[in-house]
Amino acid sequence: MAPPPADRDDGDASANPNGRITRDVVLAAALELIDRDGVGGLSMRRLARVLGRDPMILYRHAPNKAALLDGVAEMVLAQLKVDPADPDWAGQLRAVARGYRALALAHPNVVPLLVTRPLATPLGLRPPGTLRPLEDILTLLTRAGFSGPDALHIYRALFGFLHGHVLNELQELIENPDETDDLLRLGLYRLPIREFPLLRSLAPALASYDGATELERGLDILLTGLTDSLTPRPAAQPRPGPPADDRQRGR
Repeated sequence: MAPPPADRDDGDASANPNGRITRDVVLAAALELIDRDGVGGLSMRRLARVLGRDPMILYRHAPNKAALLDGVAEMVLAQLKVDPADPDWAGQLRAVARGYRALALAHPNVVPLLVTRPLATPLGLRPPGTLRPLEDILTLLTRAGFSGPDALHIYRALFGFLHGHVLNELQELIENPDETDDLLRLGLYRLPIREFPLLRSLAPALASYDGATELERGLDILLTGLTDSLTPRPAAQPRPGPPADDRQRGR
């Protein structure tokens, strides 16, 4: 008997009310597992149990765990919206940064995948969905008048900043949340005051960390620096016609 097609109805699945096992269903269930238990909590066998299927069925949609992780990263990045036609390139990059931070806060356990997995894969071998933000931002910036290399530099600077920001924001800063003194809450009292006087003195600022505010301040610095150092080409202007008196003499 010939094997059934990959998209056949395999019965009820908890992740899909229609009971069909598709790639999207598999990736959505994998994302739920990662959100709950981290990347280490994901395995093909565990995912199969969640879906109520034999593990072999999953291999039709992801040949191994690495492909599964790539697919999850692609699924999350597909939610990052970029408008390449926006005439305000700096405003659009700010909106992209806010959207990326929102995705990171919604899926903190996926952030390591977004930051590290693309770097371990040549561009041409990455899932196309993970490259869409890059292509759209390059389109946005070249339409604004930046050269291709400068547009790529801006993209790298932006996402280098974003990766560092979200990783920093997601770190647990509080050691003793019940303490009222910031030095004690953050555990900075453990640092010798003679060796770390400035760091200890910044305990109130560290304790009042606001991720949204820090993002905006960082974007101000980044975009101002980029604007000052990289100037887009001005839009082509129409050539002026001959003076009116010259046109009259040519009649």
